[in-house]
Amino acid sequence: MPQQRAAARPRVGGTERSTARRAELIAIGRKLFADTSYDALSMDDIARQAHVAKGLIYYYFRSKRGYYLAIIQDSVADLVSFAASGTELPAKDRVQRTVDSYLRYAEHHQAAYRTIVSGGVGFDTEVHDVRNGVREAIVATIAEGAYGRTDIAPLARMGLLAWVCSVEGATLDWIARPELSRDAMRELLVKTLGGALRAIEELDPAHPAPPAARREG
Repeated sequence: MPQQRAAARPRVGGTERSTARRAELIAIGRKLFADTSYDALSMDDIARQAHVAKGLIYYYFRSKRGYYLAIIQDSVADLVSFAASGTELPAKDRVQRTVDSYLRYAEHHQAAYRTIVSGGVGFDTEVHDVRNGVREAIVATIAEGAYGRTDIAPLARMGLLAWVCSVEGATLDWIARPELSRDAMRELLVKTLGGALRAIEELDPAHPAPPAARREG
């Protein structure tokens, strides 16, 4: 029988009390791991700082990795849902809002951000899935704002994905060497997005860059 993978959910049925307790433990973990790497905290450290019995964490998450993965999934869910909201805003405002929230997340959850972008502990397929979900959410947000739809051609999707990947690398460097303000970093990334949109239009005229991106050219 194959070994069961650690799950990021409790063993038993989700009563309101257990759901609330699990959410409380995740909230505690988000604070503990905000600037602390996975390897730097043992389960004993976590239990002591969270003021809970170690067995309680095992009960809900089965392992340290299961607990950490649940924390990452929960915090990233906030970022993804925020990126998907604000559809009533003008396209440029929505893009700036999304980029700013992305940078805020990286700035205030540096250890978790590094884990997501680098792929977790070793080659962690579940953390890779989390990262890919963030990428696709941002690509969809940009596509909706630029083209009014998310079902874009492969070339346009690849152009936006290339921009998102460049943002990941630049953001990693920025949180390691914060020589630019967040406002300056946001404006730089928004302007480079304009360049990506113009390049997409040049190669695929069916995906014209929005007027704001043309004005920046």
